[in-house]
Amino acid sequence: MKRGISFEIPNEYGSFLWEILIPFEITEFVWASGGEESYLVEDDKLQEPLFPEEINGMDGLLLKELLEENKYYLIFVNLQAYPKGKNSLLIETYEEFVNSNCQLVLLVVDSIYVTIYCKDKAKLEGLYQIAKLKSFNNLLYITDNNDTRTRLSVW
Repeated sequence: MKRGISFEIPNEYGSFLWEILIPFEITEFVWASGGEESYLVEDDKLQEPLFPEEINGMDGLLLKELLEENKYYLIFVNLQAYPKGKNSLLIETYEEFVNSNCQLVLLVVDSIYVTIYCKDKAKLEGLYQIAKLKSFNNLLYITDNNDTRTRLSVW
């Protein structure tokens, strides 16, 4: 069974989260983030943190505007999507993910390694196709047989 996808993005400034999440309909969800390390970029210089602190329940419209309208540098990211009106406490394991309201987990590690877990198989296919279209490196499905992750965390 397909659990998610993994791939590598360029180690540079950009709007990669926006590009990656286009097929996921960001505005339909509320989002949680552990406040990991990533920065807004202005005039090719790192500025304030993209996610300054742990966030539970960020409206999808606010996240869409943040990701679409800014340039940023990703180092570590942990984003989780929850249906509106549902509990948005951060989950840490695949088992918690399966048994929770969380619909998507997006992790970025060391600026380039992206892992996405998604419950909706049609949306997972859309995420795979956009990563393929963007020519992100080492794109592959994460399955029950090849998933080596023990925690859904960047730490």
